[in-house]
Amino acid sequence: MIDRINKQTALMERALDAYWIRNEVISSNIANFETPGYKKFRVNFETLLNEEREKFSISSIDKNPKFLPIGKDRPLLKEMTITRDHSTSMRKDGNNVDIDEENAELTKNSIKYNVVSNQLAKELSLLKQAINGGR
Repeated sequence: MIDRINKQTALMERALDAYWIRNEVISSNIANFETPGYKKFRVNFETLLNEEREKFSISSIDKNPKFLPIGKDRPLLKEMTITRDHSTSMRKDGNNVDIDEENAELTKNSIKYNVVSNQLAKELSLLKQAINGGR
């Protein structure tokens, strides 16, 4: 039982790490907004995260996040990818960073980070409460 809880919290911890790295990449893109020829970077891990999260459902009770996985050990999360976006730019200097898009992505990423961090805090609080016998 503890092993399953540990895997679920470890998955949330990895998601927090990935959101943190994405925050760093977006911040770097914003910082290089005026750098001629700079091509923005992107972090992709949601597909991998969703695949891992799907493993935490029970076939008879689909998509319910309150249930823990049953069965063999599963890898937590494959490595995320950081790719350079070589798409063409409408700017003369060749830079393809859209400051409005990056700011929107940064805001969206921050919200996701806060949601996962609050969920992890809640899970750990429930575990602490169970250990203390409800006191």
